[in-house]
Amino acid sequence: MKNQHDELHELGWNDWFEQRAVCKPTDAVARVAAVDRDQLLLVNQAGHFRAKLSGSYLHHHHVSQELPCVGDWVCVERQRGDDLGMIRALIERRTSLRRKSAGNSIEHQMIAANIDYVVIVQSCQFDFNLNRLERYLVMVLDGGAEPFILLTKTDLVDPNVLASQLAEIASAGITVPILPLSNVTRDGLDDLKRLLLPGKTYCFVGSSGVGKSTLINQLIGHQRLETGVVSGTGEGRHTTVRRELIRLEGGALVIDNPGMREFGILGADRGIGGSYSSISAVSSLCRYRNCSHTDEPGCAVLAAMHAGEISPESLENFHKLRKESNFNDMSYAEKRKKDRDFGRYIKSAKKDLRKG
Repeated sequence: MKNQHDELHELGWNDWFEQRAVCKPTDAVARVAAVDRDQLLLVNQAGHFRAKLSGSYLHHHHVSQELPCVGDWVCVERQRGDDLGMIRALIERRTSLRRKSAGNSIEHQMIAANIDYVVIVQSCQFDFNLNRLERYLVMVLDGGAEPFILLTKTDLVDPNVLASQLAEIASAGITVPILPLSNVTRDGLDDLKRLLLPGKTYCFVGSSGVGKSTLINQLIGHQRLETGVVSGTGEGRHTTVRRELIRLEGGALVIDNPGMREFGILGADRGIGGSYSSISAVSSLCRYRNCSHTDEPGCAVLAAMHAGEISPESLENFHKLRKESNFNDMSYAEKRKKDRDFGRYIKSAKKDLRKG
């Protein structure tokens, strides 16, 4: 007997979601293709349609990361004759990509959900930055997706520059797949197409002007996403204004993203451990279990650094990211406690009013 969700496999649905679906028999299952303020663009086997969150869902879910984002699967009610569906529930996420909200806010901002691979895009010409690359890797690994790196605009740099950048990445202990690529000469484009598998979801992230939208237009085969010219200083210009899930002709699903200069770390212990696996592996040999790898006697990490097995720059960035994550985690916990205390105060005040 054919399952009613079988036709969703082309959109990334699999048995993992099937086992966790919380939809009513009368609900339809759909995937979030885009979020436009108070409406969402959904897609399922019937095509694209718009929906909004039900009042009940909004009442019970106040935190931004609990709201549907691009890539999420949702349960939606559709009435005959009603062009707008009503989202009743969010199906559990298998993977996610999130960051600390920009600015002083200590909250998670969801970038995308249920992604299989995150494609980290950096330009060889002006944008290459190892510290930022490691920051991206931390958040990708923390969310459970698999990363790979695209170094774009290879036509604008000398081959020796590209070789130096690849060596720098290797010396930092980064072992994820790397693909150099040029949107102009199309070198590397066929290699990328071979990596994009049907039914898998790929989220492209990077700064403005590194060529994400141009690249996705090349993959689509026509100019669907707006692109802009990068200034002579290498400053990228924002052309992508929203995240959108797009299905390619070959069956892969891609998500383009607005350029992100700020990628704050919040709640990323797993990602830090995964991204700095060489440090994590050596740390088990330290004399003290809670070794900070700064000045303790018997620190295996410091010994490995002095022996040239771990680069000083990599260890410095490890400390920086862990410090940032710990600080933001503490601030986030304090904020949640204040929110809970305020909620209890409001409930108590309402109870006293009813008594009065």
